[in-house]
Amino acid sequence: QLQASGGGSVQAGGSLRLSCAASGRTFNKYAMGWFRQAPEKEREFVASVSWDGTSTYYADSVKGRFTISRDKAKNTMFLQMNSLKPDDTAVYYCATRASGRTEVAMRSYSYNAWGQGTQVTVSS
Repeated sequence: QLQASGGGSVQAGGSLRLSCAASGRTFNKYAMGWFRQAPEKEREFVASVSWDGTSTYYADSVKGRFTISRDKAKNTMFLQMNSLKPDDTAVYYCATRASGRTEVAMRSYSYNAWGQGTQVTVSS
């Protein structure tokens, strides 16, 4: 089970740090990712991290502003979001790939377990 938290409301230029805590079983052998969905838009890829944290991949829209990481000891993944823009407003979801899928991926169908989402609102 995945639990996303850390969302909130900030002004443009501000920062937030999202967390995704895994419970019930360890996800340390799986790649994980963040996606987001704005109102009336399709879910889109944000960032992905490999099972060991050594490989990351970002959507062009967040590259240089967001940083994905994971703490295997805590079974938790993070998304540090800096220089936030109003276009970043969305519900953010964390997800994990299936067992044995250790590498980054940007397609939502590559992930088989999803958290409930946390709202991020950026005002101008």
